Amino acid sequence: MAAAAVTTTLKVGTGVCLVNQRDPIQTAKLVSSIDQLSDGRFLFGVGNGWNQDEMENHGTAFETRHKLVRERIEAMKVIWTKSKAEYHGEFVNFDPMMTWPKPAQKPHPPILVGGAFPYGARRAVRYGDGWMPLRARKAYAEVRDLLPKFREMATEANRDPASVPISIWSSKEDEDQLKRDRDEGVVRVIVSLESAKADAILPELDRWAKLAKKVTERASGSEPADLTPSAAMRSSLRSERRN
Repeated sequence: MAAAAVTTTLKVGTGVCLVNQRDPIQTAKLVSSIDQLSDGRFLFGVGNGWNQDEMENHGTAFETRHKLVRERIEAMKVIWTKSKAEYHGEFVNFDPMMTWPKPAQKPHPPILVGGAFPYGARRAVRYGDGWMPLRARKAYAEVRDLLPKFREMATEANRDPASVPISIWSSKEDEDQLKRDRDEGVVRVIVSLESAKADAILPELDRWAKLAKKVTERASGSEPADLTPSAAMRSSLRSERRN
């Protein structure tokens, strides 16, 4: 919420929210509140989790976590879109109720589903508004090479592949790699930064800003949108440095 309150164009999101460990009613309200505070800039990245001990501490059975998450996502969609919401499933069950706020984005913020190919991809097609895989896993060295299969999967499920855009998690400062991502239709790459001081992070952000501008200019032939993530993070880090 703090990032949303001090920015105007920067997308804010979760990467990822472990829905298997959260109450769907409270989570729906939190998502709506962040989306309202950010004026519709929230991206709801979700995951199902892998840590069995951790999720069992939250009362979640490891074997049924995927169905639990699907029901919680479906229930949240009802909460976001109905004035009187109710949902009746195997794991999520509530009678008609009223809850606000509703999200600023309609019908709700984009749900970006994390997870590997093929199972995470199938979940994204079933109930997501985007797929957000890691670039590499044990089963494959480069997820971009699987995107044609993912789009076939979407088409077979009667989803327009364009309605399930791809965001790739974990990218390097590699112009050729980013250009291949762009040409393959990837809409977003997600970069992880080390926990370091401003003197180390600011130059890295500036390099990313230049690289992003170069890649997007070549794609569109025009100036890209303002690279607010770098600007916003610079402001935050400079404030930290002053304090």
